[in-house]
Parts: sequence; C-alpha cells; structure tokens
Amino acid sequence: MLFLSFRATSQIVTIVNKETKEPLEQVTIFQQKTNNFFTTNEKGQAEIKVFKNAEQIEIRFLGFKTKYKNYSEIQKNNFIIELEPSILNMDEIVISASKWKQKKSELAAKVSVVSNKEIQLLNPQTAADLLTISGKVFVQKSQQGGGSPMIRGFATNRLLYTIDGVRMNNAIFRAGNIQNIISLDPFSIEKTEIVFGPGSVIYGSDAIGAVMSFKTLTPRLSFDDKTLISGNAFTRLSSVNGEKTVHADVNVGLKKWAFVTSISHNNYGDLVMGSDGPNEYLRNFYVERHNNQDVVIENSNPKNQVPNDFIQTNLMQKVRFKLDENWNFEYGFHFSETSSFDRYDRHLISRNENPRYGDWKYGPQKWLMNNLEIRKKTTHSFFDEVSLRLTHQDFEESRISRDFNATKREKRTEKVVAYSTNLDFSKVLSSRNKLIYGIEYVFNDVTSKGTNTDINTNTSQNGPSRYPNSTWSSLGFYVSNQTDFDKKWTLQTGLRYNFYKLDATFDTTFYPFPFTEAKIDDAAFSGSIGLVFRPDKRWLFSTNFSSAFRSPNVDDIGKVFDSEPGIVVVPNPNLKAEYSYNTDVSIAKTFGDFLKIELTGFYTLLNRALVRRNFTLNGLTQIMYDGELSDVQAIQNAASANVYGYQTSFEIDFGKGFGFLSDFNYQKGEEELDNGEKSPLRHATPWFGTTRFSYSNEKFNAQFYANYSGEVAFKNMPETEIKKPYMYAIDQNGNPYSPSWFTLNLKTSYRLTENLLFSSGIENLADKRYRPYSSGIVSPGRNFVVSLKATI
Repeated sequence: MLFLSFRATSQIVTIVNKETKEPLEQVTIFQQKTNNFFTTNEKGQAEIKVFKNAEQIEIRFLGFKTKYKNYSEIQKNNFIIELEPSILNMDEIVISASKWKQKKSELAAKVSVVSNKEIQLLNPQTAADLLTISGKVFVQKSQQGGGSPMIRGFATNRLLYTIDGVRMNNAIFRAGNIQNIISLDPFSIEKTEIVFGPGSVIYGSDAIGAVMSFKTLTPRLSFDDKTLISGNAFTRLSSVNGEKTVHADVNVGLKKWAFVTSISHNNYGDLVMGSDGPNEYLRNFYVERHNNQDVVIENSNPKNQVPNDFIQTNLMQKVRFKLDENWNFEYGFHFSETSSFDRYDRHLISRNENPRYGDWKYGPQKWLMNNLEIRKKTTHSFFDEVSLRLTHQDFEESRISRDFNATKREKRTEKVVAYSTNLDFSKVLSSRNKLIYGIEYVFNDVTSKGTNTDINTNTSQNGPSRYPNSTWSSLGFYVSNQTDFDKKWTLQTGLRYNFYKLDATFDTTFYPFPFTEAKIDDAAFSGSIGLVFRPDKRWLFSTNFSSAFRSPNVDDIGKVFDSEPGIVVVPNPNLKAEYSYNTDVSIAKTFGDFLKIELTGFYTLLNRALVRRNFTLNGLTQIMYDGELSDVQAIQNAASANVYGYQTSFEIDFGKGFGFLSDFNYQKGEEELDNGEKSPLRHATPWFGTTRFSYSNEKFNAQFYANYSGEVAFKNMPETEIKKPYMYAIDQNGNPYSPSWFTLNLKTSYRLTENLLFSSGIENLADKRYRPYSSGIVSPGRNFVVSLKATI
C-alpha cells in the first residue's frame, strides 16, 4: 500500500516487458497535442505529471507494440504499463530527419534504426561494424582500423555524420575512403538512425547520400530524493584478432542534476582471414627492418594480415541540469585516440618486384568534442521549443610513409579546429501544421605540416604539407513545414539557403604552384517536398523529391597527394558546389501482427560533380613526385553521375519469441569519364543484404544470421578500381574482379543473474575468405566471441 501510494503521489510510471517483467529503458512517452515527451530511465521509470488529464498518451519502443492510454487508465493500473514484444513497428519515433521527435509513419524520407538492444546482442567491435547491423549499409575497410560506409552509391564526404546532433564532417573530409567513424565508441551509443537520401535542408553541405545520426548515452535524473545510481561493466574477447576490450559506464542521477561517465579500451592484434577463398588474398610476405635495411620476410601464416594491429581508447563525460519542466542544460565531453595503425592495402603494392613501401601507416587519430545544448519549452508566438547548441571539436590525423629501403620517412600531420553554433526552433501552428526552422554557423581552421626524417641519423627537416593552411566556414538558414491534411495525408516541404567561404594560403617552397592563395565565396540552395499517404494503419505510401549540395572543402581545393602510384593530385582553386537531385518512393504494409514488408526505390542524379581529372601544373601534364614521374590530376567540376536502386525489408513475427528479418539492397550507377565515356560508379556497391532468424525469452536471446554480397565482374568494375589489381581476385581471363561472398553467424546471450549477462558467438562459421568490394583488407575468418556484462 505504501508503494502504491508513493507512485500515485509522485506520478512516476514504470514500463516493463509483458513477457519477462523486466523494466524497459529508453521507452518514449509522447503526447502529440502538446508535443511533450519523456523517456524512461534504467529502471523503466519516467515522471508523467505534465500529462495529467491527457486524453491520449502514446507509449513507443522499438521491438514492442505501441500502446495508447489516457492518464486515468494509467492511474487505474497503478502507474505500471506492460508492453508486448513485436518486431513489427511503423510508428517508431525518430529524431534525425528534422532534429525533433517525429513518427516514422509521418516521414517521406526512409529512416532505419539500430537500437541499443541490437548492439548488445550482436556485439560490434567498432562503430563501422555497428552500421552493418542495419542490413542497409555497406562498409569498406582499407585496414582493420577503418570503416567507410557506402550508401546508395555515395560515400566519404558525400555522406554526413552527426553525433548528438553535431556534424562530424570537417574541411578535410576527403573523396577517398575515410575512417573517422571509428572514433565513436559503440558502447556509448544509445541509438543510431540512418536517413537515406539527401538531408541538406536540415544539415547543409555533404548530406547527399545519407545522414548517419548517433545518439550517445543520456544522463538520467532521479524522480525522488533518492540518488539514482546505475551502470555497466563489460569485457569481451575475440579469437580472430586477439581482441581484448573492456568498458565501464556509470550514471548518477539527482532530481535536477545527472552525470554519466563512459570509458572503453580496445586492443586489436593482427587480423586473420578465412581458409576458403581466393589465393590472391593471401599475405605471403611482409617487411621488417634489420641492420638499417628493409628485409622481405616470408609469412609463416599467409592468412595472418601483417601488419594490422592497433589500440583505441574512448572517454565520455556528460552532465545534465534540469532547472524546471521548461529548461534543460546538457554538456558532453568526448575524447577518442587510437595508436598508429598501418594502411594494409598500401603494403600490398609492389614495384620492381619488391614491396613499394617499407612503411605506410596512419599516426594516432584523435578526436575531441565539447558540446553544450540548452533547450527551452515556452508558449512564445514564434516557437514552442528552442534548442541552442554550441560546439567545439579538435581533429588530428597524420600519414607516415617511406619507400622500400629508403631512409627518408615522410610525415604529414593535419589538425582541424571546428566550431559550430546551431539555433533550432519548433512551432505547432495548429493541430494540422508544424513548422521547424533554424540557423547554423560552422567554422573550421586547418593547419597542415610536413616533416621529413632520415631514419638512420634521426635528423628531421621541413617537408611539403598535405594541405595549405586554411579556413572554411558555412552559414545556413533553413525552414521546414509539415501539414497533416487529415489522418491519412501528410505533406512535408523544406528549403535551405547556405553561404560558404574558403580561404587558403599555399606554400610554394616545395611545389611551384602558379598561385599563392585561393578564395571561394559562394552560396548553395537546396529544397525538398514529400508526401505521405496512410490509407489505414496497415498501409504506408510515401514519395520524396529533394536536392542536396556539397560545397568544396580544403581537401578538394588544396591537397597534394598521390592517389595511386604514378598519379599526383594538385590544388585547383576554381571550384563550385556539386548538386544532387533525388527522388524515392516507398511502400510498407503490415499483415496483422505477423508480417511487415517494405520496398523503397530511388534515383539520384549528381551534377557538376567534384571528381579527379587530368590537369596541368605550369603547363606540365607530368611532374616528379616522391622520386617518380607522375601524371598530374586535380579535383574539378567536370562530370555527372547517376545511381538508382531499391531496398527491401521483410519481417515476420512467428510469436512465442521467434522472429525473421531479411534486408536486401540493389544499386547501379554510372559516372562520366574524362573522355565522355561512362564508367560504373565507384561507390555503387554490388547487391548485398542480411537475413536473420531470432529467438528470445526471459533469459535467453539468440540470432542466427547470414550476410552476403554479389559479384562485381571485370566488365562492371569502375576504372579507378581496375587500377588496383592487388586488392582483387583474378578471373579466368587474368582480370581483376570482386567475387560474391556470404557468411553464416550465430550470436547468443544468457542472463545468468539479474545483474550478469553472458554473451557468446561464432562469426563466419564456414571460415570463408572474402574481401568486400573496394576493401583493402580481407574480412575476418572464423571468429569466436565471448563477453560478460555486469549491471548495477
């Protein structure tokens, strides 16, 4: 009686799994009329006194059936709500499409979600591996410490990354494969959302192919005078690369203050490939230095990809202060640092029957972010909610290379300091109309330094830098409107106008550029219009037309580097933004509580594309670069490209804990070459997908799944990939190609006690030897994984 009286007075609701009776964290409790929402804490609790007298309250959670209750019904049930598990859900609430909470069923754009529950079961080693859980993202890796997503024919700086609403893309995000995503810690990620297609209206430059939005752990408040303390300790071991991972996080919550701390440390050894697959992938030799000489060493285990090991540490500290029901302050500190790690694919290149390089590695990759967000709810004439975000980020990366048996080691170090300010507003104009609008300012300061060191004498001198010292800035204004004509029809429109500016100063000490500075001062426009039709609760139709842009950055305008042996890319100060124009159509249908089918088709045209093309430097088409006569190229607005395809999803809920899910993705693209001919688009992946069978009960979870990808025959290989035969298998005609592949995998978890969870798994059961398209490293062979998680 005392327990029930306490609940009724404090108006704290507890939400539990109907089958297991376990509390559910991160459940969204939402009221459409007022746009108020709350999420449950680790104990499945949330304070709902602001919903008193509400006629309809929505309770939503991924993997569970949505419930609709009024306040008095909740009160009659002693403020306890049971949610029934279900894999079928079209009404999940997401944030990434507009920066504000919305139902997926109201969105014209396609959004995919990876929940914390899936992350816990599938145990991804890195944030790049986390994205593959969605079944809709293809990931390329040049080395184990890598991961470059490829989505709808686009990758690298044509995709946008956000962390807690802050853009991670900076002025040196390149067209070549990137690995910035591994700076994120999967253990600190609460939820991942992927918005497919253009997102420039809300997010600005770079959001051409998709927006990947990562939400990290939220500090949880206590709802009474008792301090809320919760946390996790985790350890994991993997056989295929000798992984040793430890993690801990703790939340301390008071009524107005909350703190969450997270720390992770990962140690990865060399990665071992599988036994069944192309012999061209074997690592038959590697280089070591003995007695001031590089020596080619025969690899005693050619499946061991030497060198490939690295170490990573992640820290996160967040503080939350809730002044009252209207004011919320949240500060986040994030830090990530890796050891140096070798670029494995560069170690595969040969020259004159010897290895091309004695050394080629990335120096430690560092990322730091300070992020302050202030949110205010009000009844102002122009907005109901406002969010102010002030952010500072530091990026550092470096490249270290040395030719085989050379004594000169070159190091290029880049640092970017990024500042951003976002002011976003939301206003419910009427029961059928909602307006969001905002302003964004971004400033990047880039410094780049080159150092050449004689490794025998250990003497150093200045060398050419990779980039000019530069600044890049962006100022954008956007507005988006949602109109619900009735319960069946929703129209979404949006516009953005963006100014961007770049200033670069070139050092002509090492390269005789015909200019000493470059300036860009231009603007870009983007828009979108989408329509959603819901004839009933079982059908969903949507179509979306949108444009996006990518403004030239420092990597485009000012870089000097070797894209591949024999080709040197030089600066070009005469660039403008590239534009994409996209349309997609989606259909979703649920059949009772048993089956859900989704199909999305899309087409994207990229115009005025920023691509590498032949160029001249002081009238020369070839120059000496690192001791080699190299063809001169530069980034230019010189091409168009198009890509089309479809995505399908098929889900079945068999009941009694059994489920089935299958995702399939197909895309095909072409880009214009220098001579006007067409070539397959480099980042248009072969077809790929995943199929999963799952089972769960009160203590046990299991998932048996297959990942698979199609072949890229030689005739379908992009021109840029044909020039990298060392990365590919050889067909019967002696030409490079990317074979099809599949893996079978099993993951399980068992709750030993209320506070202990044991997980295990076998990845790549058949020990297949495969290399995903465009990847420099061969994927892991058979891998045994065990982990133990303790919860307080």
